[in-house]
Amino acid sequence: MLEFNVAQLEKSPIGTTREYELDDRMDYDGQTTRVTGRVLLTRTNRSILVKADLAATVPQECCRCLSPFEGRVSFTINEEFFPLMDVTSGLPLAPDEEGGDFIIDGHHVLDLTEAVRQYLILSQPMKPLCRPDCQGILPGPA
Repeated sequence: MLEFNVAQLEKSPIGTTREYELDDRMDYDGQTTRVTGRVLLTRTNRSILVKADLAATVPQECCRCLSPFEGRVSFTINEEFFPLMDVTSGLPLAPDEEGGDFIIDGHHVLDLTEAVRQYLILSQPMKPLCRPDCQGILPGPA
């Protein structure tokens, strides 16, 4: 899973960072996809800022010949994850009005799975090609 326990980072001074090399698998579009790259977590005054340069190999269909192929997609995540619980008191925190959709759960686990899924969808090419010189669907012998 693309999960990080950030309890110690939440207790650290603002500006503290943790860096991770990621090589994991996740379910995407009904198949298992390998996700690799670098993740940088930074403690802010209200959240954990995630900056990640990632890549994944995803199933695609060539827009010219309609053949299925595995395409490499690269993307960068820049998102804030907001805690649901105060790490020192254990009390629930009021939701941040400016907060995004990404949260750190009550066990102080930051799960990147949904962010990666969303960024993968947005990073897919509009017209994927199995290879640059694909000729498309060729007529067969008569």
